[in-house]
Amino acid sequence: MTSSREMHKGAPVPARLGIWAFLATELLLFGGLFTVYVVFRLEYPELFHREHLKLDRVMGALNTVLLLTSSLTMAVGIAAIRRGRQWVLQISLLLTLALAAGFLGIKYLEWSGDFRHGLFPESNLFFGLYFMMTGLHGLHVVLGMLVMVWLLRRARRGDFSDQYNTPVEVTGLYWHFVDLVWIYLFPLLYLIG
Repeated sequence: MTSSREMHKGAPVPARLGIWAFLATELLLFGGLFTVYVVFRLEYPELFHREHLKLDRVMGALNTVLLLTSSLTMAVGIAAIRRGRQWVLQISLLLTLALAAGFLGIKYLEWSGDFRHGLFPESNLFFGLYFMMTGLHGLHVVLGMLVMVWLLRRARRGDFSDQYNTPVEVTGLYWHFVDLVWIYLFPLLYLIG
């Protein structure tokens, strides 16, 4: 049984260990993709430079702002529930979901434009990696959103408090990881030519 003192410090130890172990496997997955990207970029610098110029930097930057802001709203929600503020948690989760939906909407518009211009995953090595990496990241965003919807339903029932908020904290760690992955994807794909 976890003491109330330990609960106030954050998620119970098993939950913290579990999310960190999960995030370590995710880091290996994305780390492998980043490594493949860098190796091929060094092997085909002209191709990667030419193709990265076809990406919409404005949409990429806007998505970066949306995800960074969503990390902030998630952090506000965690801080609020640690103080027992249910309604602030609910508003924060709603805002985080809205920002995540905005991210996916912009990514949809961007991919639609890419497809209209004949840029498909099989177009070349750069776009194969681009679609794989951003698609996998998008899948992680969707999964995070599904968990946040579940959290919001539970928060509306009053399941969380300053004494019990482990699912919120664990989801927050996952969401910050998803945002961190984008922080690496954006400059790697959109800015470094």
